[in-house]
Amino acid sequence: MEHFDSAMLSRIQFAFTVSFHIIFPTITIGLATLIAIWEALWLKTNDPRYLQLAKFWIKPFAITFGMGVVGGIVMSYEFGTNFSKFSEIAGPVLGPLLAYEVLTAFFLEAGFLGVMLFGWQRVGRKVHFLSTLVVAIGTWISSTWIMAANSWMQTPQGYKIVDGVFHVDSWMQVIFNPSFPIRLTHMLLASLITASLLVAGVSAFYLLKKKHMNFSKKGLSMTMWMLLVLTILQVKVGDESGLEVKEHQPAKLAAIEGIWEAQESEVPLLLFAMPNMQTEENDYALGIPHLGSLILTHTMDGSVTGLKAFPKEDRPYVPLIFWSFRVMVGLGMGMVAIALAALVLRRKGRLYENKWFLRAVTFFTPMGVVATIAGWYVAEVGRQPWVVYNLVRTADVVSPLPAERVLFSLTMFVVIYFLLSLVYLYFMRKLIRKGPPKMATLEKHLIGMNAPGYALAWVKNLKHEDHEGEK
Repeated sequence: MEHFDSAMLSRIQFAFTVSFHIIFPTITIGLATLIAIWEALWLKTNDPRYLQLAKFWIKPFAITFGMGVVGGIVMSYEFGTNFSKFSEIAGPVLGPLLAYEVLTAFFLEAGFLGVMLFGWQRVGRKVHFLSTLVVAIGTWISSTWIMAANSWMQTPQGYKIVDGVFHVDSWMQVIFNPSFPIRLTHMLLASLITASLLVAGVSAFYLLKKKHMNFSKKGLSMTMWMLLVLTILQVKVGDESGLEVKEHQPAKLAAIEGIWEAQESEVPLLLFAMPNMQTEENDYALGIPHLGSLILTHTMDGSVTGLKAFPKEDRPYVPLIFWSFRVMVGLGMGMVAIALAALVLRRKGRLYENKWFLRAVTFFTPMGVVATIAGWYVAEVGRQPWVVYNLVRTADVVSPLPAERVLFSLTMFVVIYFLLSLVYLYFMRKLIRKGPPKMATLEKHLIGMNAPGYALAWVKNLKHEDHEGEK
């Protein structure tokens, strides 16, 4: 317990629960948006394949949404149990932001989710689409408030400190703090990319198995077009995000790039290195000369602040940040490559037949989630040792709990979340193996979609049976 005291265990526990939780909102934000798009296209074109996509993916969305709710509630309690001092001093700023998320987003989602999931034959087509659209908008609003709160912790602004407690001086500055716009955009794009990869991966899997061909071709084609746009946008947004970090969190940027000297010019882009916190240098470094300066300063010999410009106690843990960033960027470049390969294969008329491509897309099914988690490690570990950047240290706001109790709760979280993950994967696998609803089934449902209500569908079906009986 000497090396894992209460503070460290509380931080590990929160990191673990956040890592588990973020998987599900990342998927649901993107999936809700895709389902709304499919429903809109179905209403516009009457192409049943769009309805088939919407009705198939709405079930994985529901399961994932439920898992996200379970994980999110836990984190709210952890603020009070494991970081009670932080709740005391930052509550007047963060409390309202989290409350707004519940009042404007969660209630909105909860109110219309039932109609979205169970209202296919109880309401009309346009009303159902409206419900789906409201749920999708709710996920975006939710991410907006959460990113506003988290970004304020990264780049605090619009506050005043009275008797050691943060108070709001300007809500506009608190919400629209310097890092908020670019980080929100980065996260929303990540969610759309993650969901697109999930749909594309399942579609590619079906195509490899020669199953549900029309359904899979439509899903793969649409998501490849989306990935072509989204991944290139994400590269641009990621570059802008790096420039924002350079301006407001230079120690984090130095850790990302593995820059040690207080001021370093002609910075290489390190492809591989083992950052050594003891010797304050990189072991086995392999990089491209000048490219780091070009990316970070847009000049070949630009100067960048390094880690030695900061006291050792103010530096983040470099190895985790350094490699998490490279995992995120490496996967991102892989996604761009897949989108470009899809464009080439589409022009050759082999998008649905090339097995190597389909296997690659299937392999990348979960990589949006992996890249998102890696990106959050860069953002959150890179902020350390601060919980509110340059103002409040994480170690100073941890609740004074016995280490044994925190270890017990951490162990229970690991066990329970592992079991929940197995249940989630079991049902997702079951839904994927079952496949999309058959067209014949959708045609029956269309009776209830033309005019709302099970009653009308039942009456029409009864009349049809009576007519058949008379024959």
